[in-house]
Amino acid sequence: MARLSYDDVETLIYDPVSANRTATRAALYSLGFRRTETVPTLEVMVDVIQKQTPDLVLAETQGAADELCSAIQQLRQGAGYNPFIVIIATAWEKSSALITKVVNSGADDLLLRPFSTAVLGTRIEAHIERRKGFVITTDYVGPDRRRDSGRPGDAELFNPPNSLKMKAKDRLPADLIAKKLDIELQAAREKLAGEKLRRDSFQICILWRLLRDQRPGTPQFGADLTKLGNLTRSIDRRCTDLGQERVVERCAAILTAVEGLKEGQDCNAALSSMGAAALGIHQAICPEKSPADQLNEIDATVAIIRARNQATALAS
Repeated sequence: MARLSYDDVETLIYDPVSANRTATRAALYSLGFRRTETVPTLEVMVDVIQKQTPDLVLAETQGAADELCSAIQQLRQGAGYNPFIVIIATAWEKSSALITKVVNSGADDLLLRPFSTAVLGTRIEAHIERRKGFVITTDYVGPDRRRDSGRPGDAELFNPPNSLKMKAKDRLPADLIAKKLDIELQAAREKLAGEKLRRDSFQICILWRLLRDQRPGTPQFGADLTKLGNLTRSIDRRCTDLGQERVVERCAAILTAVEGLKEGQDCNAALSSMGAAALGIHQAICPEKSPADQLNEIDATVAIIRARNQATALAS
């Protein structure tokens, strides 16, 4: 195995505690990192990522775990120049709640403090040599966390751009790294945008079908209606940029129906209008599937959700 070189790797350390920032920087220096920046606040971390795009980020969860995980999630969803940078979250207490938050954020790893230089080096090396493939779902973009490789699901794995590997292992010249990263990022961003549209359009169909089973005015009806509206606005923004006018028109029809339901207008009429528009959006975004096949997929997914909800209700 070729020796890794970290001389040109740009690393960012976020930690609110000065002594911890210094200790982490010293550990990285011992491993050979020479281009390391430290920041004391989450706001500055986000700003640096947006403007400079480091190859590796080490971010402390203590004191602001929810905010940090939200920032990572937003990055993975496409914020910033490179949504696929290697991110290692650090923590002093590795509770199950924290693990869930970090896993759901899309971070690459969670490292428990205090850690040795050797352990840090091993983790970093793993994300160079054996980084997990990424998946894209409605609510998650990040490393594949499925324990069972045979578990059913249609989330396709893809290898995210990895500038850390390009610099530390491939050792390409700076101009070639910049060119290669630009090409890979463009392809990955197109995949991210396309897959998000496909999954979001499917999700609004599912939410529409679930709303038909619920009573207006209930908390669940309100929550699903809000989520459907948010997803529709997201689709509307992206399809406006892509010039997909028919999809934009159907998004407007859904949002009109959402507002009508919130104001207590005729439920059947609003849901009928919403359903026609949602199915039209999904067909426009996924034209490779027939309307019948799409309805079958929607029916199957709704049946699974209903069964799961009934089992939860019986258990409680």
